[in-house]
Amino acid sequence: MSQTHSIAAIDGSGSFDAYVATPAGEPRAAIVVIQEIFGVNAGIRQKCDKLAAEGYLAVAPDLFWRIEPGVELDADVPDDFARAIALMGKFDQTKGVADIESAIRAGRSLSGGKKVGCVGYCLGGRLAFMTAARTDVEASVGYYGVGIDGLLGEKHAIAHAVLLHVPTADHFVGPEAQKAMHAGLDDHHKVTIYDYAGLDHGFAAELGQRRDEAGAALADKRTADFFAEHLG
Repeated sequence: MSQTHSIAAIDGSGSFDAYVATPAGEPRAAIVVIQEIFGVNAGIRQKCDKLAAEGYLAVAPDLFWRIEPGVELDADVPDDFARAIALMGKFDQTKGVADIESAIRAGRSLSGGKKVGCVGYCLGGRLAFMTAARTDVEASVGYYGVGIDGLLGEKHAIAHAVLLHVPTADHFVGPEAQKAMHAGLDDHHKVTIYDYAGLDHGFAAELGQRRDEAGAALADKRTADFFAEHLG
């Protein structure tokens, strides 16, 4: 079952919508699904629905609500892609993490006090890393997060398990950035990084031309195992 749920912003500035997918029985845990630059679109909702089918309560907050509520864009449409880049340029990431924290609290409440994890894609992969360092989220997964090499100064604050999926041919995250991520995080006892040789940014998208079936299946299986271990 899915519904739209209103979440009060932690800073008291208003409220925003979130897509919530609920499992058939009691939730194993809650997972906040963090959008790409394309908003809470059909692909992100499908991610939530799959998590609900696995027994999790999934919450996908509309992180662009402060700029333009209800954005839904298609990565394969050039005009939509350009619009997404423009929205990203206006996005306040610190406030975005605060909104994710609000969604974590909502997930904890809606699940009856269960553990809460997060999983993010692209921009959401970066935000998942920031969330791991700045909130009490209990497990974090980032797919092809952009700019994580510039966030390594926050790694000391990571208290719970983090899993990062890194495609080696990511045209938004080049070899030097990937090298820096490994150098900075390979010895972190809470962080695991998996590389995907030859795959590009967006390889695990649910819909569209970016998806690589084999790569997505492998990464998603690793994510499922990770959440089963750390959330139950």
